Amino acid sequence: MMATNGKKACGVKDESSVSTNGAFGSNSPSAVVNGAAKEASPASKLQNGGAEAAKRFTFTSEPTIEDIRRLQAEFTDERDWNQFHQPRNLLLAMVGEVGEVSELFQWRGEVAEGLPDWTESEREQLGQELSDVLIYLVELAEKCHVDLPQAVLRKMALNRLKYPASKVHGSAKKYTEYKD
Repeated sequence: MMATNGKKACGVKDESSVSTNGAFGSNSPSAVVNGAAKEASPASKLQNGGAEAAKRFTFTSEPTIEDIRRLQAEFTDERDWNQFHQPRNLLLAMVGEVGEVSELFQWRGEVAEGLPDWTESEREQLGQELSDVLIYLVELAEKCHVDLPQAVLRKMALNRLKYPASKVHGSAKKYTEYKD
């Protein structure tokens, strides 16, 4: 596991500004469970001619990726760990954390969205392991000088070209399998 401890690792000193699940304080009326924002008035997406509105999960707006980068940089600097945090080491650590996420899903078969059959403890563990993966990903991007938010925008634009909705709707084929 990553050597951070939640609130302290984030540089948060006042417990009242952090929920017990790691989400930063917010003026939003939304409830937060395990880092998941549950909207007070759910944003709905009409499907099938407006039948039943489906709720879509959303993240809280803070911290931003830049906030995460800064908090981890401060955490690493305070411990003089930059000497160990070279790109290769960060990549291998991230892969190890992905393995820990995989262990949580191992032997469960298909898992329903929202993890309705998981205990609160299992959800908390998943949140911690996913956080470790994200922290290492953000630090790896920093060390490689990749502006991750901009890279995501470029990649999404490329994916839209490779997978036009009109051609791939409802199909899981790889883009190389589609015919013009």
